[in-house]
Amino acid sequence: MPAETHTTREPISPDEVFAIVKANLCEILEVSEDAILRESRFVEDLDADSLALIELVEALEEDLGERTVGFSVDDEDISDMKTVGDAVDYVIARLGGTSA
Repeated sequence: MPAETHTTREPISPDEVFAIVKANLCEILEVSEDAILRESRFVEDLDADSLALIELVEALEEDLGERTVGFSVDDEDISDMKTVGDAVDYVIARLGGTSA
């Protein structure tokens, strides 16, 4: 069977997306979950550099690509993501949902 038949198309909630982003950031930046809020700024609050953001995007594409066929982040959009909330809202918009 093609992989697409095993992929769910159920909507992913903003809370689920935040949990995915948070888990990936904890691993990439080696910080505790308590350090990551929706309002957290990548550079100023989390000391994330551009490589960390690229790693985050790759992790999101891998994690969400398993749940939704063809999920990707446009390279030019990465620079617009200043906060964790920006990343969550971007993902929700790309998945066709609405942010909280």
